[in-house]
Amino acid sequence: MRTPIQRMNRVFMLASAPFIGMLLFMLFAAHPVFIKYEAEPLPPQTELKKATNLLGEQLDQAGKTAQFTITSIRKVATIYQKTTSTMNSIVKQSATQAARPEKIYNTRITKRLGSPKERIDSDNITMELFRINQDTYNGYALKIKLKDPKAMKMVLGQDKVGKSETTLGAVRRYGASAGINAGGFADGGGSRYPLSTTMMNGKYVNGGFEPSYKDLSFVGLNKQGKLIGGKFSSKNQLDQLDPEFGATFVPVLLKNGVKNPIPDKWKAPRRAPRTVIGNYKDDQLLIMVIDGYNERGNSGATLEELQNKLANLGITDAFNLDGGGSSSLIFNGRIVNNPSDGQLRPVPTHFLFFK
Repeated sequence: MRTPIQRMNRVFMLASAPFIGMLLFMLFAAHPVFIKYEAEPLPPQTELKKATNLLGEQLDQAGKTAQFTITSIRKVATIYQKTTSTMNSIVKQSATQAARPEKIYNTRITKRLGSPKERIDSDNITMELFRINQDTYNGYALKIKLKDPKAMKMVLGQDKVGKSETTLGAVRRYGASAGINAGGFADGGGSRYPLSTTMMNGKYVNGGFEPSYKDLSFVGLNKQGKLIGGKFSSKNQLDQLDPEFGATFVPVLLKNGVKNPIPDKWKAPRRAPRTVIGNYKDDQLLIMVIDGYNERGNSGATLEELQNKLANLGITDAFNLDGGGSSSLIFNGRIVNNPSDGQLRPVPTHFLFFK
């Protein structure tokens, strides 16, 4: 226990502490403390000047190097731009030159058809409609360039095997720009079935593949949008052509530019409304639909006449599709030909074309 004297001393020390601190501060401020250290001697004036000059020379050299680099880059960029411009010009000229034979060929085959009456052109397809006026028959030709294979397809009547509808009905239902009747058919039990081998979307319908018989031939497009067709004895033989769709009728008119003999039994009736399809060597398609006022053989065209006409137009392969009252040509939403029945006949298969 602290005595009163000890408590008094403690109070005195606490009260005098600030004054003692101030006194010590004033004492040391009046007599500063110096810390002694060894300083490195400054280089002589001559050495300093040399170092400065050397640094200046190095900076000058760096500046020149940078300027040279910038100039070089600009020159390279200029050369690159000129080279790119030259290459683009060469590519453009090459494309133009490459397209010239195609344009010349197209002009030549179109000239043989005359002047188109109507035209549909899009990124997917180009279609030109021509009038055919011969001494013994009249009709229409439709020249088609498929820029996209999907611009053409085959459909079933009402989308069901055994059903039928007019080509105009199919065109309207699918929103197509044009359409024709396709393969032949057989009636049975109130239904209308596609004849023999029929394909849609790369798959066989109507009972699958059937070997060609009675001069029948398959005609359609492969997955690349090229016309294929002919007689096929086996499924593998047709599958090798990579078919996408197709129908069957008779006969083959041209194969590789050569006229096929027309079997006598298919020459009757001698004259009739006709629908035929063929291709040029550049894979453009040509469809001909010939008018006739009946199916008794005294109006329309003979198969030999169409065979000769197609050969003269430069067609490579050509196939006869169903004709007579089945012949139909729809273009731009209307019936173009004059159906021999006085109205369009419902059929089970149609080839449609889309913009």
